[in-house]
Amino acid sequence: MLLPPEAPVMTLPDAVLFPQAMFPLFIFEPRYRKMLAESLATHRTLVVAMRRPDKIRETPYAIGGLGLIRACVRNKDGTSHVVLQGLARVKLGKATRYNPFRVQTIEPVPTVIKKKARVAKFVATLLELIPTRIKYGLPVPMHPTKGPQADGMVDPKAFSSQQVLRHIRSVQDPCQLADLVSCMFLTTPWQRQVILETDDLEDRLEYLAKFLLIEIQDCSDKLS
Repeated sequence: MLLPPEAPVMTLPDAVLFPQAMFPLFIFEPRYRKMLAESLATHRTLVVAMRRPDKIRETPYAIGGLGLIRACVRNKDGTSHVVLQGLARVKLGKATRYNPFRVQTIEPVPTVIKKKARVAKFVATLLELIPTRIKYGLPVPMHPTKGPQADGMVDPKAFSSQQVLRHIRSVQDPCQLADLVSCMFLTTPWQRQVILETDDLEDRLEYLAKFLLIEIQDCSDKLS
């Protein structure tokens, strides 16, 4: 995949864009309107990066998600509804511009696969944990084709647990599976950011399994 050498960066609280995920945005701030116009006129991409809560200034985490603008509907008041499709994990480099919006150099973060056997083991563990999580009635934060807005959340589309399981089990690529499950089931932004930042697939799947298991155990303890 040929990525641009630099891209505009939209820094949002609690927002993580995974590869392949569809991510709706409502663009209303003047700086982001300018960002959108420039992106549409050039390579149609921008980075969504979660804002670091430990910084006073609007500082993004070093790893974000590069997204392609798949659809854009401009409203009469100048605002726009946009749908991004995640393309890749990217590492943010040097800032080349701050005004009227942030632009930084980017480089792809490749996925590392060291031990395929252990990857397969963790995939099997995930496929066991997800039905258990659903059985406990725990919420599904995200629809597989939905995501957070700039200022608020898009309500997930109603779908059955069986549809969820069929969709997940149909995914053959373990990288895509990890991103899909993270997008759909992880309930806290920092957990999603951990998964986004982890380049080793084995570690990524292990973190994901641990996060799901903790949530299941917490729910089990409350019911007992």
